[in-house]
Amino acid sequence: MRLFTYLTLALCVVAGAACSEQSTSASDSDTLVVELKSGKVLIKLRPDLAPKHVERVKQLAKEGFYDGIKFHRVIQGFMAQTGDPTGTGTGGSNYADLPAEFSQEPFKRGSIGAARTADPNSANSQFFICFDDTGCSSLNGQYTIWGQVAEGMDNVDKIATGEPPPIPDMMEKVYLQSDAK
Repeated sequence: MRLFTYLTLALCVVAGAACSEQSTSASDSDTLVVELKSGKVLIKLRPDLAPKHVERVKQLAKEGFYDGIKFHRVIQGFMAQTGDPTGTGTGGSNYADLPAEFSQEPFKRGSIGAARTADPNSANSQFFICFDDTGCSSLNGQYTIWGQVAEGMDNVDKIATGEPPPIPDMMEKVYLQSDAK
């Protein structure tokens, strides 16, 4: 009986190690890296909440779409918005708009939401990062959440404010953590 217990324990340890290696690589493919002048921001993508939005963000990041794009609307205590190649807040990618993927997940500090027009199904490439737990709370259930800042929120806090900022900060480089290896 004792040998059986040791063998079972050994199998669990080996299986656990294998599982943790797999989850690390899966985690890397669901982590978006945004390089700002102030440092890196790591965003945990949430395909469980918004699979179509996450797939679009991954696609655009792999294409280099977000590299060099400005933060065109940054409101202290609310959010920092980016993802428009024109820098005006009116542009997007050449892909079709996405349908809303609303959830019960509340907006909080570091939540990443899909920016859109008044049409709930008009999200494309633009997104915003919430500065605090209450600033974006009025957006709950009305905007798609597709990510959460996991590291580097202090760098987001340093983004120049304004609509547009006089000297806008930009996303210098955006890529999936799995592509950095």
